[in-house]
Amino acid sequence: MAFEVLAEPHRRQILDLLLDHPRSVGELVEETGLSQPGTSKHLRVLRDAGLVRAEKNAQRRVYALNAQALAELIAWVEPYRRAMASQLDALERHLDETAKKGKKP
Repeated sequence: MAFEVLAEPHRRQILDLLLDHPRSVGELVEETGLSQPGTSKHLRVLRDAGLVRAEKNAQRRVYALNAQALAELIAWVEPYRRAMASQLDALERHLDETAKKGKKP
């Protein structure tokens, strides 16, 4: 489900903004250029997926990243990242070898 949630570019933008520090809905509206209802909708989806948490601060809600949920997502992706890195390393070695063969007199 987290990948479906993260497929939406505005949700990724909101997470990027929350990476710096927790923000109110108003700040997120200002930074994203989305309407307040649109921003709230994306925040609700992110909250339901467990990627962000909301805290009441006086009369406004402040949103922050849920580090635990993100850590679980990263842990799941990590083996795939390592496999891709391994394949890219192999491609780089192959290209280096090909380039060396092409330089022989």
